[in-house]
Amino acid sequence: MAKHRAPDSGPTDFDAATTALVDVTGDYTIDVAHTRIGIRARHAMVTTVRGAFTDFSGEAHLDTADPSASSVTIRIRTASIDTGQADRDAHLRSPDFLDVERWPEIVFRSTDVEQVEDDVYEVAGDLTIRDVTRPVSVEFTLTGSAKDPFGNTRVGFEGALAIKRSDWGLTWNTPLDTGGVLVSDRIQVEFDVSVIRSA
Repeated sequence: MAKHRAPDSGPTDFDAATTALVDVTGDYTIDVAHTRIGIRARHAMVTTVRGAFTDFSGEAHLDTADPSASSVTIRIRTASIDTGQADRDAHLRSPDFLDVERWPEIVFRSTDVEQVEDDVYEVAGDLTIRDVTRPVSVEFTLTGSAKDPFGNTRVGFEGALAIKRSDWGLTWNTPLDTGGVLVSDRIQVEFDVSVIRSA
């Protein structure tokens, strides 16, 4: 997380948590208050609609010496989709899209972790949306690690995943008079994750 400081302000609690840790091996849980899982999609071929899921949980095991022994599971409550527009959110929750009554969760479970650069990891896994599970791969960048002012070991990661929603059976659309469709098939899922080592 980047530091934010108002002009001429005194030290903030972020200033005490800037030193990277050498070994972050251990079991972690996602810090929901400092994590964002966002989505982006093209609308009417001209604009990008952005939103986020606000209810989710997850666990990770990090292994510094053997990254391939690391793992992560993320569970997202589909009804928590929020794009800032109530009618659009209701449509996204409907059977046309996420069908939240039948399929209340999106789940990602890693199957393999490979370190590809000093701070970059390729995480392969299974993504389940509705009743469809398909393999995906997410490139995560380690953004930092620290002991926060409350004594917690904290690690941050950022990553993004581009998928075709039709691969998971989300095929609803409306053609435009000028050509193209109302909602893009390609969507992007964005992860800005903070995890805390379990006690």
